[in-house]
Amino acid sequence: MEFLIVLFILSIVTLFASVKIVQQQERGIVLRLGKYKNLADPGLNLVMPYIETMIKVDMRERVINVEPQKVITKDNVSVIVDAVIYYKIVDPVKAEFEVEDFGNAATTLAQTNLRNIVGDKTLDETLTARDHINTNLRLVLDEATNGWGVKVTRVEVQKIDPPPEITEAMSLQMKAEREKRASILQSEGIKQSEILEADGKKSAEILKAEGDAQAKILRADAEAGAIQRIAEAANKYFDTKAQAWERLRVSEQVLKNNTKYIIPTTGDLVNVLNLEGDAKVVPVKKG
Repeated sequence: MEFLIVLFILSIVTLFASVKIVQQQERGIVLRLGKYKNLADPGLNLVMPYIETMIKVDMRERVINVEPQKVITKDNVSVIVDAVIYYKIVDPVKAEFEVEDFGNAATTLAQTNLRNIVGDKTLDETLTARDHINTNLRLVLDEATNGWGVKVTRVEVQKIDPPPEITEAMSLQMKAEREKRASILQSEGIKQSEILEADGKKSAEILKAEGDAQAKILRADAEAGAIQRIAEAANKYFDTKAQAWERLRVSEQVLKNNTKYIIPTTGDLVNVLNLEGDAKVVPVKKG
């Protein structure tokens, strides 16, 4: 009876030992007596108890921090550089059996290649070519880790810190450049303002001159029209009686002071005074 109880318990333990659950983000590596047998997909999987074992490998993307290190540039400037590496396992079998500690191996490889890449550039090139450093480092790491069943997806250099004295000198240089640009922009603004002001005055004077010319033309047209209307009215209304009346008025004004005038018979004034014949002396009495 005790034997049956032990056998039953052993059967239950064996059943539970044979059931393996693989999560969605994982892949299972089944080993039989220490030798690779097959891959297990996510879900419920059965293995042979005591003979087969399963190693679960996380297939999600991971990140490795590369510790800051001192690197000497091409122009002998010491800088502190660090980076982060993003990678994911694409072949779980190679990742498990081809490299013992991928994190340590990738970190060491990244530090070595950072020294090589930064060492081939000057300080200015290093500070301005961060994207170029990221790309080169990713290509080198991806090629090296390809045999490990790992894909390096992205490499980011987080900081490149020069020595404090160089940082201070660069800060002063950038300040001088900003002040220079501000001075140039201010000068350009003043110049542009003066140009716009001159253009505005020129346009105003042109408009004023055009307005004066137009006003003169309008006044001349108005005066010409008035003269024309006066002439038309004179031709229409200044008849013979009016002309005789005007002659009498002129004669009275001329002769009212007993003044004697000698008037040539050929003068136009004879017709105005209504005189005929040779020139005469005409006495005029008052009253």
